[in-house]
Amino acid sequence: MLQQLKCRSEKLFAKLTEADTTQTSGHQQTRTCQSMAKPSSSPKTSRSGSKTPKSRSSIDFNSVPLIALNMGVRKKFSLYLNPETSVAANWMALAEEMGFDYLEIKNYEREENPTMKILEDWQARCTKGGSVGLLLDFLRKIERDDILTDLSRLIEEDCRKYFEREKLEKMEMQKKKNQPVQVHTVDSSDIRTPELQGITTRDDPAGGMPELFDAFICYCRADISFVHEMIKQLEQSSFRLKLCVFDRDVLPGTCVWTITSELIEKRCKRMVVVISDDYLDSDECDFQTKFALSLCPGARQKRLIPVKYKSMKKTFPSILRFITVCDYTNECTKAWFWTRLAKALSLP
Repeated sequence: MLQQLKCRSEKLFAKLTEADTTQTSGHQQTRTCQSMAKPSSSPKTSRSGSKTPKSRSSIDFNSVPLIALNMGVRKKFSLYLNPETSVAANWMALAEEMGFDYLEIKNYEREENPTMKILEDWQARCTKGGSVGLLLDFLRKIERDDILTDLSRLIEEDCRKYFEREKLEKMEMQKKKNQPVQVHTVDSSDIRTPELQGITTRDDPAGGMPELFDAFICYCRADISFVHEMIKQLEQSSFRLKLCVFDRDVLPGTCVWTITSELIEKRCKRMVVVISDDYLDSDECDFQTKFALSLCPGARQKRLIPVKYKSMKKTFPSILRFITVCDYTNECTKAWFWTRLAKALSLP
């Protein structure tokens, strides 16, 4: 009986030893397989760097604004970050890294595409619009290297396209900067069109030297009598000035506004405005006065000289109040009137 129990004990011990050996061997084999299957560690990238995993790109992503990323890449970010999973960080973790607070993140939950929205808002709130490199750093911090690996090629393509556009825009700006504002062939200072040749009675019909004047007389038809007096006192006297009187000097058959502008701007050194109640009702006088003022704002060149030759019932024109007036109605200074006016028109 004792002998039988001893034999059973030896057999049981042998089985236990064999099972323990098999289990130990299995564990060793499993560890060996896991060691063989474990991927080799890739070089670590510093948090401050902006290279994507497994990327040999020479692009400095920190210098690329977020606006460089097109809709295609942003939609792919959404596909990775919008789903709520317990395995990987989603858009909420990215929003926290970007500096959004709790209430802002809760509001983003109502958005159909929260990832797209936080990218737009982060881009808007950053001083320089955020950078691609900073976004990549955020993704590393929330351990979403899978996004960097899968989208690295698309991100690089968008960044390269952005730099190409920037280069083209700079070249265009440099080209425009080097171009003259107005080339010689379209210089408005030269009279080239037939319409502006032969417009006065003494113009050269062959298109030679145009007739020039000391002053253009802006007047209303009702004041023509005073214009005749001006011709007598300024032209037919020792002053020998040359006045441009529209009804006397301009040939018929031309556009009134075009010819008037040409005479005031290029052929006459000054303009005398005959002020009266009738002047205030004349559209032609209003145009001529405002055009002359536009050529010399503030009357810095003494280009426009108002003349009041009779008393007025209406208010004096407000646009001429700041300019010194030659007053023919003042009996105390009437004796000096023509001399003062002639000397003002004789200035270079």
